[in-house]
Amino acid sequence: MHADLKQYLDSTLLGVDRVPEERKRILDEVAGFISSECRRGETAELTFICTHNSRRSQMGQLWAAAAAAHFGVDGIHTYSGGTEATEFNPRAVTAMERAGFTIEKPGGENPRYLVTFDERGPAMECFSKTYDDPVNPNEGFVAIMTCADADETCPVVSGSALRAPTRYDDPKVADGTPQEAAVYDERCLQIATEMLYLFSRVA
Repeated sequence: MHADLKQYLDSTLLGVDRVPEERKRILDEVAGFISSECRRGETAELTFICTHNSRRSQMGQLWAAAAAAHFGVDGIHTYSGGTEATEFNPRAVTAMERAGFTIEKPGGENPRYLVTFDERGPAMECFSKTYDDPVNPNEGFVAIMTCADADETCPVVSGSALRAPTRYDDPKVADGTPQEAAVYDERCLQIATEMLYLFSRVA
């Protein structure tokens, strides 16, 4: 794993006990699903969903993959999608870089970023898409709802085996303000902490 990212994860692990109990209960349910799939020798697929697949769902996908690798949990595939497609927001991309991910930026409209958390691992292609895009699983996955709007407008996610509402405040509220970087880093840390808690509970 990239050295800066490993240091970030090691530091973040110190805060997993501070995850609120009501959120732990939701994350524990997801951990139970993953554990069951692993025991059966199946791949556990997690799709992180928000409205625009621009910030929180992209962060969730990447942090879940990194947290699974950190704990040596194999057979995990992570995805993300929105109720509509826009782009992986550059502010969120930069926040993930500050945390230690390596990101190749191709440019263009709705760019397909190549993201790695380990020198030896394959790059993850991250771009904005709808949650039912062909690159995402269409059945048997966990739908992790990362924003209130998507959670409320999609009470049922077709094909999902489990629906987990883990709403996060949108860092977009700080766009263009002096607090922008700090707010994105705060959301990045919150999602990282909860994904580390989640995979620490996979048996």
